[in-house]
Amino acid sequence: MNGTDRKWLTYCEENHTLYCGVCLAFAKPSENNPFVSGMQDWNHISQRVEEHERTIMHRMCAEAYFLRVSKSDIASLLHGSQVVAHRDQVKKKRQVLERVVDVVKFIGKRGLGYRGKEYEAAYTLDDDNIDHGNFLELIILLGKYDVCLKEHITECTEKSKKMHQSQAKGRGSAVTFLSKTTVNNVISTVQRLIQETIAKEVAESGMFSVQIDTTQDITSHEQCSVILRYVTDTVQERLLAVVKCEASTGQYFVQMLTDVMDRFDLDISNCISNATDGASNMQGQYRGFSALLSSKVPNHVHVWCYAHVLNLVLSDTTEVSIASGSLFSLMNDIAVFIRESYKRMNVWEHKSQDTRHRRLSPIGETRWWAKDVALKKIFGSFGKPDQSLYIDVFMTLSEFQSQANLKTAVRVRARGFLEALLRYETVLTAQLFLRIFEVTTPLSKYLQTCGLDILSAHRMVQDTQHALMNMTRDFMTVKTAADTFVEWANAKLEAEEDCELELETTLPLKRNRKRKMMAGEMASDERLTDANRAYEVEVHNQVLDTVTDSIKRRFMTHGTLYADLAVLDPRNFPQVCSAEVLPDSTFQDLSKCLLRFDSRATAANLQSELKCLAAQ
Repeated sequence: MNGTDRKWLTYCEENHTLYCGVCLAFAKPSENNPFVSGMQDWNHISQRVEEHERTIMHRMCAEAYFLRVSKSDIASLLHGSQVVAHRDQVKKKRQVLERVVDVVKFIGKRGLGYRGKEYEAAYTLDDDNIDHGNFLELIILLGKYDVCLKEHITECTEKSKKMHQSQAKGRGSAVTFLSKTTVNNVISTVQRLIQETIAKEVAESGMFSVQIDTTQDITSHEQCSVILRYVTDTVQERLLAVVKCEASTGQYFVQMLTDVMDRFDLDISNCISNATDGASNMQGQYRGFSALLSSKVPNHVHVWCYAHVLNLVLSDTTEVSIASGSLFSLMNDIAVFIRESYKRMNVWEHKSQDTRHRRLSPIGETRWWAKDVALKKIFGSFGKPDQSLYIDVFMTLSEFQSQANLKTAVRVRARGFLEALLRYETVLTAQLFLRIFEVTTPLSKYLQTCGLDILSAHRMVQDTQHALMNMTRDFMTVKTAADTFVEWANAKLEAEEDCELELETTLPLKRNRKRKMMAGEMASDERLTDANRAYEVEVHNQVLDTVTDSIKRRFMTHGTLYADLAVLDPRNFPQVCSAEVLPDSTFQDLSKCLLRFDSRATAANLQSELKCLAAQ
């Protein structure tokens, strides 16, 4: 304007107004000036600009600006060094906190513990001979290569030593950023940010499924994990919360899940399915978690964790009779008995010629395949004892029994194991479960496979059930396999020197007990006197009836829904394209779940969209 460069003058294109940048920054709020509120008098703009330049307010604001730029303002003149020192200190503390946060995130990512058992006091940080815990040790390690962190550690250590030597009591006021309080605050903040991100993604996805399960922590408190599955660009599975349980009823878990959803502003009505284990408080028809949740959310689908439920089925089966419980208790006790002493392990390694199977497998509660592995190592495959370690185990226990230098208690236990292994009932029960495991183990392994085909898994469950049903009254096949094993084992034992023992070839005879007849009693009980028939009814049939009934009750649901989901797998698109017309049942169950989210998601529309997608 008039050839004068006025840098203080600014223009707002949106409001079509002029402002004085200097006065905007330094003028008092009480000052009423058009160049602060916005000059719009364009008819006399040159005159108004010159008038504003001559005002006292503008001159004072300009002086304040130049003083500020040259650091000659009142705050800088009176407290200049303190202000600079404060800024440097804030910058340094922020750098230290950045490193602390990175260390906390690193330890959490690696799943390590943060704290040690002791020696967390700052005055011990310069002692390299003691363990300060993962967090402090990483901080000390980084301090060797980071000047800022090294200075901070040294400063904190010296201050802490002075306080410790003065024997001052109380919590103190030292802020080190290295205490458990800082670590806990960082963890809590990271947790909150992760949960908020998950909740935002779930809300944007529109629908989700939930999976809950409980376990005890090291303090024996029951903790429930709440896991959500939803779809963004890919399928996501996220741990949303871990809640301390105060009860174990289905009603409590429904209320707990509702509270978690409310805390993160998630609508529980958008939960279309849930997955749980087969515990009674989850599967109850009337008061179970799934039944109560379905009453709150219409068309809600409950799906068992198939791998977990199969383990529960087999666990129930192995404990259904004394014979089956005794067999697996024997397998576990023998493995533990040999492994608990290095002397016994030396004898075992000497007797066992197969270096691949020198270690016997104990049976753990959570290792679902352990019973199958333990049984196969000692008894081999069903009807095929050639690869078994039965003779090696037998001769090892016989060696323990005959060694006079061993404690009497050890020799007695070895003798008890030998007597149990020699029983025909033990061999018969082992062959029964080897036959069952031949069918169930491949299914168990497939159910734990990443990226399995849902429909194939359901068909494998059906095939397993049919195979087990065909075995339910086929006792003679099991007996033939047991006789083959006994014949093989006795031939091996006969070839061993100094071994006069042999396996039983039949079940012991059952004594025909007669019950005293009461006065007026006309009927008499028919008792099974044949040992083979008694075993067939009381053990063989009961075990197989239990496993087939459990599989039918727990697995044979949602077959149509699994077929719908399997059709959506791109690997099955060629079959979709080759089919002229999809079955009428396709997407019927899936449509029921989706209609409340989209009224267009009818079965016919879904079939049409699938055909178009598969053809691309």
